[in-house]
Amino acid sequence: MTTAVATRELTALDRCDRCGAQAYVRAVLQSSGGELLFCGHHARAVEANLKPLTSEWQDETQRLHVKPAVVGD
Repeated sequence: MTTAVATRELTALDRCDRCGAQAYVRAVLQSSGGELLFCGHHARAVEANLKPLTSEWQDETQRLHVKPAVVGD
């Protein structure tokens, strides 16, 4: 049995499985369909070893460099 995980934008509620910081990378494992969430720092640390084992590597780290819109000006 394979579990499909729909791609969705990661939010501030998604936390890194290693340190608890906001997650910007989601890795879906080929073997189980389970997912792991990582902050940018930990995603870079495991990417070379983990990425070949994934069916999906959702990387939203480009959002780290986007300035948030100012509300109320």
